[in-house]
Amino acid sequence: MSTLTTPTSADTAELRNRVRRFQDTQAAIKREVHKVIVGQEEVIEHILIALCVGGHCLLTGLPGTAKTLLVRTIARTLGLKFNRIQFTPDLMPSDITGTDIIEEDPATGHRVWTFVSGPIFSNVLLADEINRTPPTTQSALLAALQELSCTVRGNHYRIQPPFFVLATQNPIELEGTYPLPEAQLDRFLFNTVLDYLSGEDELKVVDLTTTTLANVAETVTNAAEILQFQELVRMTPVAESVARYAVELVRATRPNGNGESPDFIKKYVNFGASVRATQFLILGGKARALMHGRFHVTYEDVRALAAPILRHRVLLNFHAESDRLTSDNILHRLLEWKAAPRA
Repeated sequence: MSTLTTPTSADTAELRNRVRRFQDTQAAIKREVHKVIVGQEEVIEHILIALCVGGHCLLTGLPGTAKTLLVRTIARTLGLKFNRIQFTPDLMPSDITGTDIIEEDPATGHRVWTFVSGPIFSNVLLADEINRTPPTTQSALLAALQELSCTVRGNHYRIQPPFFVLATQNPIELEGTYPLPEAQLDRFLFNTVLDYLSGEDELKVVDLTTTTLANVAETVTNAAEILQFQELVRMTPVAESVARYAVELVRATRPNGNGESPDFIKKYVNFGASVRATQFLILGGKARALMHGRFHVTYEDVRALAAPILRHRVLLNFHAESDRLTSDNILHRLLEWKAAPRA
């Protein structure tokens, strides 16, 4: 199965140039980001994959793990309009979408409604600590993730692509958090976990941030080119055997999967991943393949992205909680159980 029709000889050179530009740009973005951010290679790769797929990314980590700085730096390298929303318990939906205000025309004295756009009208939106605000306000943002639009006072407003949301959340064990509903979590391509840095990387952070020298990331691309990259990713071919493996892997997460899931899934999982997870595995695999210099998706691409794509889609039951198991533990066992077919 392939999403790419066989190109003519005239198109082949153009396609190779586009792929080369894609790879060069990704390398340049990482180079610029690492002027400011130490380590976090996997997290940066996940964010860039989500950007190239046209999806959104949820970053989970404790305070002080440079989530906000990472997003701001990447937005700068991309040359995109960046906005940030600090989610708090008293944040209102209109603080996200914008609102209509009454303005008086000085010449005529007539009063008219004028729409003042909110921070959601940007290219890169950082939704900081999204689980610090009640569900009503969360939904104002999460509805826009799917529709690329919002409605204010009956008027419909489109958000111009590329539109990329990076939402950060604190672990739900911390006080004052409102866990995101499962249906809204499913709209995020990745749930990427930011862990503490190694001792050596932490020492580099100290050296980098406690002097008068301020490193600044430079812009290496623009919105129009990013939209071209998203088109290029969808043109990348994927073999039917790899697509079938992704389908079988996702179906194995469902405890009522008609015998397709192992016993530990039936014991510990309440609900498995949806078809959207399979779509994201293939799209993410296409972007990862291009980043790694390949022109086709492999089993390794699917397996490498399984955890960040599935960890927020696999809902565990009380048996898993009593045995102190997390979704990552279950997914690790699943990848061992469902090994990639031999070439």
